[in-house]
Amino acid sequence: FACRSPACYRLAGPSGPFRVFRNQLPRRNDTYSEEPPPEEPPPGPAPAPPRRLGSGAALCRVCGCLGPRSCGRCRRAAYCGPEHQALDWRRGHRRSCGQHAAGDDSADAIPEHNEFLFPEYEILIEPEEPESPADNNEDEQGAEEASKDTKEQEKLGAAGVAEFQSLDEETLEAMAKHETEEEKIFRMFKKQVAAEPEQIIRYCRGGEGPLWVSGENRPEEKDIPNCVCGAKRKFEFQIMPQLLNHLQVDSLGESIDWGTLVVYTCADSCGGANEYLEEFIWKQDYSMGCT
Repeated sequence: FACRSPACYRLAGPSGPFRVFRNQLPRRNDTYSEEPPPEEPPPGPAPAPPRRLGSGAALCRVCGCLGPRSCGRCRRAAYCGPEHQALDWRRGHRRSCGQHAAGDDSADAIPEHNEFLFPEYEILIEPEEPESPADNNEDEQGAEEASKDTKEQEKLGAAGVAEFQSLDEETLEAMAKHETEEEKIFRMFKKQVAAEPEQIIRYCRGGEGPLWVSGENRPEEKDIPNCVCGAKRKFEFQIMPQLLNHLQVDSLGESIDWGTLVVYTCADSCGGANEYLEEFIWKQDYSMGCT
């Protein structure tokens, strides 16, 4: 969850204006069908989207959570609580309530509350392809060139400022190519992203750490609080900056922004199926030296 208020964004701490929650439902539950939808649609015309899931659970028209509360007038619109019912009423349900004939599902369509809800998309999950030998060779060559440039810089530093004014073109070119550690981290980030430019989430629970966009503002172990159960939290997934292209927040005075959002969750996966537990999220911005 992210606050869309620029004021909240400016005042937020290391997690930014973000909150992340975990909920572990069993396969058989009151919200979602225990059977996955078919990968291929059945032949014939596409059926109208159902108002209720196969389990019979009604979902809130505003947030999509379980909606045990219904509109007292039309008895068709479901809500999670009085706050979202009142919000939806002010935003348009008062005009459509009771105007549709029985069996007409148009009254149950989820409204677009763009002022506080982000657009909804389907996420496709695929394993990341391993690097090819050619990629590794390029990395090795880049490391050798960076090492060579560093040695050139050390020689220049020892020569003193007076000699700097008489440097030849080759030496100046070596200085221009010198890559700082911060630039190297950002270059590796861009290279990894370029392989899958539409990737919005990198998931690797218990495996390698996150792909950092900068060498600055990385959390240390002491910065990641333990879970409420006492267990340590470990890296589970990160949200990439490419997601910003889909959130449609440019109309705001100050847009939500990040380099990467890194989520740490309870190593013991504590908690039951009927509760949401807050986990820890770390926001890392781009370094001032990244271009």
